[in-house]
Amino acid sequence: MEQQEQQDLHFVIISDSVGDTARKVLQAVLAQFPSVTVHMYHYPFIRKMKDLEPVLEEAKELKAFVIHTLVVENLSEYTDNFCVAEDLPCYNILKDLVRDISETTGQQPIRRAGALHRLDDEYFNRISAIEFAVKYDDGKDPKGFLDADLVLLGVSRTSKTPLSMFLANKNIKVANLPIMPEASVPDEIWQVDPKKIVGLTNDAEVLNNFRKERMIAYGLSPETIYSDMDRIRAELEYAYELYNKLGCIVINVSKRSIEETAAIIMSSIEISDTTIIP
Repeated sequence: MEQQEQQDLHFVIISDSVGDTARKVLQAVLAQFPSVTVHMYHYPFIRKMKDLEPVLEEAKELKAFVIHTLVVENLSEYTDNFCVAEDLPCYNILKDLVRDISETTGQQPIRRAGALHRLDDEYFNRISAIEFAVKYDDGKDPKGFLDADLVLLGVSRTSKTPLSMFLANKNIKVANLPIMPEASVPDEIWQVDPKKIVGLTNDAEVLNNFRKERMIAYGLSPETIYSDMDRIRAELEYAYELYNKLGCIVINVSKRSIEETAAIIMSSIEISDTTIIP
């Protein structure tokens, strides 16, 4: 049998709530295709047309699969029609079942965004944690380190932001800080309990490939100081020295999924001694 050419697939997930339903359905499907290269873009809390339109335009540019759980009728219908017009694969996960139940019972759906989530403390805490992760991403405000449940440190391309958002969905307030030799470490970091800090690292070769791909995606030459191996090794050495001074746990993310790294973090953040997880 002739082997098919490997293709990258792009998936845009749109939800008017957290978006767990669509994401979990997609992950279950993708588990059947372990060799497929996947790029997933997650857009939760899309409740206004002005927020939806740029997301769909991005999906158009990416030629992406669009997967959504929008229940507000005008947004759901607009998304479906847009995808038909632009010849994009579109999966309205809730539509058929909602229609069939409505026809069987004679009742109309309430079409309330996020109706699955009870307005209890756990739900509000999750929303608060997500807002916190966005506000204090990439060291935007050092004050966030003092209020965080967890602080992630790492050089560029060590999955700080994806991990922050994933853990936020577990009701953990996360702030993260990019580490580089030229930038001073905020004073607030030294005031944080080391048990609440995780230092992320990666293999130099993996970082080199990631950074080259990032430059190419920006339309730039892959051979820059950002992707230079000597520079990368210097950054990693500086990060290790900092982690050692802080006495925090260190995790190498090179061969780990976001979910696996998050699981390690959640089971390890109470460790008091410096521990390196290769």
